[in-house]
Formats: sequence, structure tokens, C-alpha cells
Amino acid sequence: MSGRWSSVLGAADPSPSSNEPPVVTLDEAAKQAGDAAGWVEENWSTWLNTSLRILLIVAIAVTLRILVRRTITKLIERMNRSAQAVEGTALGGLLVNAERRRQRSEAIGSVMRSVASFLILGTAGLMVLGAFQINLAPLLASAGVAGVALGFGARNLVTDFLSGVFMILEDQYGVGDSIDAGVASGEVIEVGLRVTKLRGDNGEIWYVRNGEVKRIGNLSQGWATATVDVLVRPTEDLDKVREVIGQAADAMSKEDPWNERLWGPVEILGLDEVLLDSMTVRISAKTMPGKALGVERELRWRVKRAFDAAGIRIVGGLPLAVEDAASPDPTAGMSAPSAFASATSPQSLATTPIPPSNPNLAK
Repeated sequence: MSGRWSSVLGAADPSPSSNEPPVVTLDEAAKQAGDAAGWVEENWSTWLNTSLRILLIVAIAVTLRILVRRTITKLIERMNRSAQAVEGTALGGLLVNAERRRQRSEAIGSVMRSVASFLILGTAGLMVLGAFQINLAPLLASAGVAGVALGFGARNLVTDFLSGVFMILEDQYGVGDSIDAGVASGEVIEVGLRVTKLRGDNGEIWYVRNGEVKRIGNLSQGWATATVDVLVRPTEDLDKVREVIGQAADAMSKEDPWNERLWGPVEILGLDEVLLDSMTVRISAKTMPGKALGVERELRWRVKRAFDAAGIRIVGGLPLAVEDAASPDPTAGMSAPSAFASATSPQSLATTPIPPSNPNLAK
């Protein structure tokens, strides 16, 4: 009995082996292939349109980026050629040198190329995401929040960067200029978008953040003024003093290298101060930027030598020797004899004691 039921159950449940793949009939395969072909036929036009749109966006973005960068590069090269054309002329002396203009133009070109690439590629990326039917609203909102957080967290960095951009655009200073930045002063050795490097008078290097600079005093742009004060005795002839100073200044302006460093005639401004024991004559001259200190030293040197040759005494100098002068009286510095030295002088008699008239009173 048990063998009969087991044989019946075995015949009724012919389960296939778990290791064998399911058998697909030809009709089922044909149906699946037809469904796939229909789905491809239904969506191929959308795929093609999307692909062509993305390719067109990328091609336009790449082409526009190349054209903009080439335009900026040609503009920078034209600026450099115009700077080299005026170099060495009278106009070039009033302008910055070619190397400084080249560095400034290269920095401006780098910033403009970076900004143009960011705008073009960023816009192209958003358009590509839009072609894939991606909702850009959450992405833009997240980017805005991240931008605000980054702006608050890195506000010092953003301030330094923006300050550096405007310093370069406005040409406030360049490499080789002597500036006073308030927090430090010296010669500019490097100009960056975030940090400016200065070399001080003692050779030290200052790293100054552009955002910390509140004022800039450029000592190398335009021209400088050399001012010299000459102190002479109040008894000197002013016309002679003016003549001697003028001759020394004319001789200096005709010699190398002072004829290039002096950008104007040496002017005698006149008396700046008159005191009981001195007079101050002020001299001024317009010089090449950064050369005023050397011109002042040379002008003092020449004026002093001219004064010595002309016999003009300056304040603090030794008096001139006078020929055939009478020798001083050796008794001039002696005091008068005292009136009490003579016993017969009225002063001595007045101090003598009076003798008593009655001799008995003395006893």
C-alpha cells in the first residue's frame, strides 16, 4: 500500500532539478524580442534628440571658451605691444615700465580667462543636466546655501581676493615700486591676488594680505620731489647766496647721471625761516621717482663745496680767519682792581673804626 501511494506521488510531482535553467519557449522569446524592439522604436527618437542636444551644447561651450580665451590673449598681447612701443620715449618715462605693464596685463588676463571659463562651462553643465530632465531647483538651492556658508566661512579669503583684483585693475602698484602700505613699507617684489610681498629697508620680506591694506602710498609713480634746506648766517648777502646755489645747481643738471634724474630745473624757493642766528634757504627739484634721496645728497654736497669756495659761512661752521687783524688785549678779560685795596680810598676810610673822643671811657 505504501509503495503504491509513493509511486503515485512520484508520478504526480515531477519537479525539475534546481541546477537546470528554466526552459524558454520560442514563442516567449519572440514576444520578449518584440517588446524590446517596440520600446527601442518608441524611445529612439528621444535618445537621439537628447544626445544631439548634449553634443551641441558641449560643442558650443568648448568653441565659445576657445574663442573667448583667444580674444583675451590677443587683447593682452596688444596691451604689451603698446607698452613696449612707448618704452624709452619721453611718454614712457611718465608711464610704468614695460615689464610692470606685462605683469599687470598677464594677471588681468589670467583672472578674465578663469572667470570666462567658469561661466561658460558652468552654464553648459546646467544645460546638460536640464537635457536629462533633471530638476535643477533643488541643486541650485543647495548650491546657493553652500555658497552663502562658504562666503561667511571664508570671507577673509574672498576679501583678500577681491582687493587683489581691484589693486591690479586700478594699477595701484607693481613689482619694483616703493610703497607704504600702512602695516609695512618697502619695495614690491611680488603682487598676487591674495598676498603682496614687500622687501623692507633691512632686507626683510613682508607678506601683506591685500584685504588688510587700508591705504597705499606709492613712492614710485609719476615723479618725486627733492627738498634741501640750507642754513646760513643772517649777515650773509642773499643775492650772493642765490647766485652761488644757482651755479651749483646748473652744473649738476648738466652732468651724468643727474641730467636724467632731474626732471626739471632746481628751484630756489626763497627764505623758509629767519631767526636771530640763522636763515633757512629752501631748494626744491622735481626728480625721477625713487631718486629724490640721492639727488638731495648730491645737491647738499655741491652747495657746501660752492659755499666754501665763495666764502659763505653756514650755521655751525668755523668763523673765517681775518688777515692783519690786531691781536687782542690780554688785559681785556681782567677785572678792575677793588676799591678796598687802597687804604686812602673813600671806601677804605669809611670802613675804618672811629676812635673814642674821651680816653677815660676806653678804660
